[in-house]
Amino acid sequence: MKPDMFREPVTLLIGLGFPAEVRTVMEAYRHLAEWPASMRDTAYSVALKACGAALRGEIEAETARGLFAAFAEKHDLLAPDTDVMAASGRRHDKDPHVR
Repeated sequence: MKPDMFREPVTLLIGLGFPAEVRTVMEAYRHLAEWPASMRDTAYSVALKACGAALRGEIEAETARGLFAAFAEKHDLLAPDTDVMAASGRRHDKDPHVR
């Protein structure tokens, strides 16, 4: 595995709500670089600095992943976990009280 690869991708909803997997520190860094200047906040700055540090080998890729995921969550960019949604749907199908 490459040193900038995430163990698990961060799945974002982009554009018109299409899921996109961010699998590496470089992909996360590119996404952050494209983030609108007017929306850049502390979470953005922390994630960007972490990605830069990971690309220079100063911190682990997983540390940068966690901070990037926190940024994405704060800005409602994370795609819903499909495993949780599927399990939720199956549970409702079997519950006669849920319509």
